[in-house]
Amino acid sequence: MIEFRNVEKRYPDGTLAVERLNLEIPFGKTTVFVGPSGCGKTTSLRMINRMIAPSSGQIMIDGTDAAQINTGELRRSIGYVIQNAGLFPHRTVLQNIMTVPRLNGVPKAQAAERARLLMHTVGLDESFANKFPTQLSGGQQQRVGVARALAAEPSVLLMDEPFSALDPIVRTELQDEFMRLGAELGTTIVFVTHDIDEAVKVGDRIAVFAKGGQLAQFDTPAKILTQPANQFVADFVGRDRGYRGLSFAGDAALVATPVTSVRVDDAPTPGNPRDWVVLCDAADRTLGWMRREDPPRFESAYGSAAVYRNGDSMRVILDAVLMSPSGRAVHVDEARRPLGSVGIEELVAAGLTRAHA
Repeated sequence: MIEFRNVEKRYPDGTLAVERLNLEIPFGKTTVFVGPSGCGKTTSLRMINRMIAPSSGQIMIDGTDAAQINTGELRRSIGYVIQNAGLFPHRTVLQNIMTVPRLNGVPKAQAAERARLLMHTVGLDESFANKFPTQLSGGQQQRVGVARALAAEPSVLLMDEPFSALDPIVRTELQDEFMRLGAELGTTIVFVTHDIDEAVKVGDRIAVFAKGGQLAQFDTPAKILTQPANQFVADFVGRDRGYRGLSFAGDAALVATPVTSVRVDDAPTPGNPRDWVVLCDAADRTLGWMRREDPPRFESAYGSAAVYRNGDSMRVILDAVLMSPSGRAVHVDEARRPLGSVGIEELVAAGLTRAHA
């Protein structure tokens, strides 16, 4: 557990960046610091590994005052991921990931083996091992940054707006990958973002900071959305917090209706040529929607992301419906085979309008 005890940070010019912060960050969970610019969230994060020294108060890590731990040892024991990865440009992917284990005295062969394992863990093919950062996309660089932070098997991982510079598609992919890793590794993660949607998606707990370095609320994402502690939190979360709250409403009451599907290169099917049908590949995997009048070709498919699976939240399903060219989301199994479809009517019948109102 990480505990802030009456922690303050005041700069020489008198600026109070963090004011009397008292906070207990649970072990093995992801805690997100969120708030507007200049609210002290990044300062609070950096005080954990003493990149910034607190002016007063204590930060306890597993019962030990961080100020009593050797600075080098402390930083090597805590993983740290920043925006734009911060990789060493003159080192290969493998060498970047090996950095901290080598500093900790791990033999080169053992460090390299660990690095290759972590490449697989974060979704990087081994063919990237000898490439340099400039040869990678932004998303690939961030994956390397996460792998490097995990290389020393830290019990604590700090992440300072790691995905904010990425395009929306890559950002979503890395958020999903990060959530999988967090559950798999059981690491205590402190994650800074200014994006409330990202905070709600990745956090087990959320600390909302107000300007002046004050903690406005510390709670679960559902409580932050449905029971904001004050007007500042309500305004920061936004008027559409009920929509965000759909992230916590399941699909148990949702009933899909049958759907017509065709395979690529199948003969045209009878019916209204303007009707929408689901186009599948040879293995019956959903490619997207197409008009019945169009030739069943790969390029005829639209809305490939307009799908949902068992267990997805009502928000995910609503997003899929809204992005679908047909106005309906395809219910697919784990192999992406179509099972049915839903539209606004089915969502309303399942309680969409009442969920987290």
